[in-house]
Amino acid sequence: MGYKTIGLFVNPKIVPPLDKKFIPAALWNRAFLKAAHFSGEEMSVIIGLERNKNTYSVFKTSVLPLEHKMSSVNLFYIERLVKTLLWIWGGYKLSITAPDQIKDFIKNVYSSKGKRAFDANFMSKIYEESFLVNTTVNTKNVPSKEESIALGGNTNGCRIGFDLGASDRKVSAVIDGKVVFSEEVPWNPGEQINPDYHYQEIRSMLQSAAAYLPRVDAIGGSAAGVYIHNRVMVASLFRNIPHNLFEKRVKNLFLEIQKEWKNVPLKVINDGEVTALAGSMALKSNSVLGIAMGSSEAGGYVNQNGNITTQLNELAFVPIDFNQQSPIDLWSNDYGCGVQYFSQEAVIRLAEKAGIILDKRQTAAERLKFVQELMSKGDERAKKIFETIGVYLGYAIAHYADFYDLEHVLILGRVTSGEGGHIILQKANQVLEEEFNRLFNKISIHLPDESDRRVGQSIAAASLPVLKNE
Repeated sequence: MGYKTIGLFVNPKIVPPLDKKFIPAALWNRAFLKAAHFSGEEMSVIIGLERNKNTYSVFKTSVLPLEHKMSSVNLFYIERLVKTLLWIWGGYKLSITAPDQIKDFIKNVYSSKGKRAFDANFMSKIYEESFLVNTTVNTKNVPSKEESIALGGNTNGCRIGFDLGASDRKVSAVIDGKVVFSEEVPWNPGEQINPDYHYQEIRSMLQSAAAYLPRVDAIGGSAAGVYIHNRVMVASLFRNIPHNLFEKRVKNLFLEIQKEWKNVPLKVINDGEVTALAGSMALKSNSVLGIAMGSSEAGGYVNQNGNITTQLNELAFVPIDFNQQSPIDLWSNDYGCGVQYFSQEAVIRLAEKAGIILDKRQTAAERLKFVQELMSKGDERAKKIFETIGVYLGYAIAHYADFYDLEHVLILGRVTSGEGGHIILQKANQVLEEEFNRLFNKISIHLPDESDRRVGQSIAAASLPVLKNE
């Protein structure tokens, strides 16, 4: 049964077993745009985001006429849309062509002291430019300019690939595309205040892999966070390190590591991007969205040309639930964001609703493992957790498809290990088939086999750099 919320009626055909109040962003947005269209006087809104001088992304939409009895809902729609575009595309300058009421609202909300100050300030850190909302430029006739980068798929030579997650670090040694060594080691980077910890752990990891190679020709890595030209711009792995130490010791950490390894080709990118790359390589296809479900939700995209784009793809911060009483992300202090739905935190949160008592003295990874062990024993409570995540995912994919050209979605990460991963896949497909049939016929969801789910990202990361003699 549907229900009215935020001025609109939504009617999910499939309700998450452990979250009856879930409001899929994909359904709400469709209901809003339908209402705007049938008003007969819908108003155009154009949003532009500039990442650098070579990229300008444009999104066009509509809102209700200002005299409409539900026109106040326009503000909610545009605020959630801007949030989504910021974290999918990224950018330090947002231009908006819209009625003055909407422009003024967005300029206030996304200011350095507004309700979404976290998002505005985060963009400033990433792009090292003050975030700006420009309401005076008419974006109507400004075309999009996009930039993409050919990365990955290089298998020749002796390579090291690594993946740095918040709960574990993985590394692989690869010779001409064949894995000769893989290792997964628990660690706890987010709690550390001394960058020496991170440096020594990464150094030890690389040395372990190098021991299985006759030489090291290249190093490729994936890590949670935002990395530009191998520089750490913002990353949860280093979130407890004081700002002055971050600037001095962390920002150029991988450049220093490259020097230690005789300046061999080295490339570090976001872990979600490597997830997408791994999928593209395995599927021998493009238009792939990778979603890594681990300590957080990481996203990455390989476009129709087989290239990685310069957009952020930080899906952890993209709202997928419009229930204003939904779980809060403690970092951004916002509700309904992907991190609370596609991560080990989601499993832990839902375990309580399912009636599973977890040991809070254990790490998040250990609590996830406990739930997965229950799942392997056929525990119905655990099954409901993964069914709920699967329903979330089906509706989220429909939402993501409004911003990406998708043919494939690849899901990886610790949360997808074991039988739970197959349940997530099954429920997501069910949502697409019953709710969004056109997308079901276009988009294939893939779950790699168990070994690839655990170390596939570090193997794909090894293929990132191009060797010097090429």
